[in-house]
Amino acid sequence: MQIQVVGCSHHNSTLDFREKLAFSSGQVREALDAWRRIFPGVEAVLVSTCNRVEIYSATENAEEPTLEQIAGFLARFHRLESECLLGRLYYHRDETAVRHLFTVAASLDSMVLGEPQILAQVKDAYELATAQDGTGPLLHAVFQAAIRAARRVANETALHQRRVSVPSVAVADFARQIFERFDDKHVVVIGAGEMAQETLRYLRDEGAHQITIVNRSYDRACEAAEQWQGRAVAWDQLAEALATSDIVVSTTGAIEPIVALADFGRIERARFGRPMFILDLAVPRDFDPAIGARPDVYLYSIDDLQETCLRNKKERDRELPAARRIIERETARFMGEISHRAVGPVIQQLRDGWQKPKEEELERLLRKLPDLDDRAKVEIRQSFDRLVNKLLHPPLASLRDESRKGVPRTLLNALARLFQLKD
Repeated sequence: MQIQVVGCSHHNSTLDFREKLAFSSGQVREALDAWRRIFPGVEAVLVSTCNRVEIYSATENAEEPTLEQIAGFLARFHRLESECLLGRLYYHRDETAVRHLFTVAASLDSMVLGEPQILAQVKDAYELATAQDGTGPLLHAVFQAAIRAARRVANETALHQRRVSVPSVAVADFARQIFERFDDKHVVVIGAGEMAQETLRYLRDEGAHQITIVNRSYDRACEAAEQWQGRAVAWDQLAEALATSDIVVSTTGAIEPIVALADFGRIERARFGRPMFILDLAVPRDFDPAIGARPDVYLYSIDDLQETCLRNKKERDRELPAARRIIERETARFMGEISHRAVGPVIQQLRDGWQKPKEEELERLLRKLPDLDDRAKVEIRQSFDRLVNKLLHPPLASLRDESRKGVPRTLLNALARLFQLKD
């Protein structure tokens, strides 16, 4: 019974390297089909996100693939040289692999600690592998336990309540103070960079769907609008877009404000006093700071957000020890369940194997002593039972002691050979 993980993440590899190993949803299905052909009888789940690519595998009876074999599998699929992968992949097995998965699912291994998306990504990877017949009893057990551990961390600590990235803080800590709902709000995004895209992702998660993209490059605006199911408008229509907006996210690379106070006066008159929430995430700022003093305007710069980010990070760091204790307890709990599952059949086989000769010898003795009364027969039977239990105690005690540290494969194999136990 083996569980292992091979992969790379933002901790040990560059974005360029992870991009070379990344899998689309269609490629994941193709890879899992190929895995079953190459490693029959070995369960597998493939997790591929922007920050990690990992293959979790498990087997009860089949021979487990080696690190070199899995590296070769990844290399062949992506048409890479396997030699360039080996030194850049991490490899964990059994308890270390289980702890790693639990840590990943609970977002303790994420680039942004506590970000909630990773649990959904882990669940999606597991469900996709299950739909592809890639999982079995071992990975079912370990992934369900990982989901349970992640939920405990979310429910029993404040780790997920303290957002630490600028876009997440902008939406959760600031926009939420002004708007109760986002599904009826018009979002205008100025610029199409990474910060704007990430902020837009959080707004979409909150229900926003009326999205307008404004960019100096109209083609780039169209690309972003297609990605987010919004609409693109030309740069010279910025004022009209702002006049109908509820939420504005601006992240351009302009060297001076793109909306001056005088320009905003004309926009303001067309708004008729409707609240306007502006996230000016550009450096230098895109909106004249004086605009923030206008009635019904809530203007926040990146400095405003970063102060909250730092405060949240300190509070989140205080939650880490409690979260890690949960992961350790859940890992120990799972390994205990797996170890019991591994040693249980051996214990039963040992007991069954000794039961038959005990009964045969007992019957033989009782036939030679026909004049024994029932009380004496019971006493003799109890003596035989105690003898068998005493003889079985050392190997069974060794099994239980070793199973606390993980599945005791060496001891199981030795007992199987010594007592001629069958699989």
